[in-house]
Amino acid sequence: MKAVRLYAAGDLRVEDIASPPALAVGEVLVTITAAGICGSDLHNFRTGAWISRSPSVAGHEFAGKVAAIGEGVAGLKVGDAVVADSRVTCGVCAACRGGRPNVCERLGFVGEVCEGGFAEEVVLPAALLLKAPADVDVAALAMAEPLAVALHAVKRLVVPVGSPVLIAGCGPIGGLAALVLSDWHDGPILVADRNADRACRVAEVTGARIVDLTSEAVSKALAGQPLLAVLDATGHPGVIATLLDLVSPGGTLALVGIGHGSLAIDPVRLVEREIALAGCHAFADELPEAVALMPKLQDRLLALVDETITLDAVPAAYNRLLSGRSVGLKTIIQPGAAE
Repeated sequence: MKAVRLYAAGDLRVEDIASPPALAVGEVLVTITAAGICGSDLHNFRTGAWISRSPSVAGHEFAGKVAAIGEGVAGLKVGDAVVADSRVTCGVCAACRGGRPNVCERLGFVGEVCEGGFAEEVVLPAALLLKAPADVDVAALAMAEPLAVALHAVKRLVVPVGSPVLIAGCGPIGGLAALVLSDWHDGPILVADRNADRACRVAEVTGARIVDLTSEAVSKALAGQPLLAVLDATGHPGVIATLLDLVSPGGTLALVGIGHGSLAIDPVRLVEREIALAGCHAFADELPEAVALMPKLQDRLLALVDETITLDAVPAAYNRLLSGRSVGLKTIIQPGAAE
């Protein structure tokens, strides 16, 4: 079968590989219907930060159909639409036992510690599969995992009722966070991104207002209201430093972006202004919630898709995305699409 495998930093190959092996107890064979390219896929390609096995079929955001079921699997049948839980946890550490699997001491991800979804088929434990609505477009279903990440980030931010929210970065997570807020929140949503086309797409879909990350522009948009909720989806230390200057005393800055470099913070400034920093990693129990929202959000999710490609086009898509040349938020791979 055809698959996209990561060998090392900068070394991504489209190859014909052997079909998945026979199913073991508790495993399911899934035919991939759609997969999404994530910012962490790009980060791993660029830095090799999370390569634990080589080569490995990449991709942790995907949907598919059950093609075969191993012994001992309950709750799924052949033909069911499913989405994948990207997290591979130990299940025994204090975090897992405490209901915080997203900060598992030995946390890994599908597509890194095991084969991922950038292929025609994949075998996964049934525990990592969640049944999905059959009537939802597969491109939307492939966005369930990043939608769960956005849901988790918005919950960690704890936006006050009626309060403005500023989101820096209109990539997949920032854009999906704006989408969640447009559905849940009754206050203004401000977005900023250096890619003007992408910011415009998010604003069109969510009703958010585009601002520059300057005190003058943000103050004008706030019209006297304090800025108590800020979400960084860039991971860029310079952007985060700017956001720390923009957030009002008593506010929260939630960090969900994966970036590079370190950040110099004056702790006295945080103390005196009582600024809270909230890290947001993956998702906790939000994936079923994200799947349940699919029928309601489907049209808006599809409006955020940048383009749909085949497996052969994945390396070129990585290069395009790393250069910042995108209009939408999510590049969707459909392995079964015509070349």
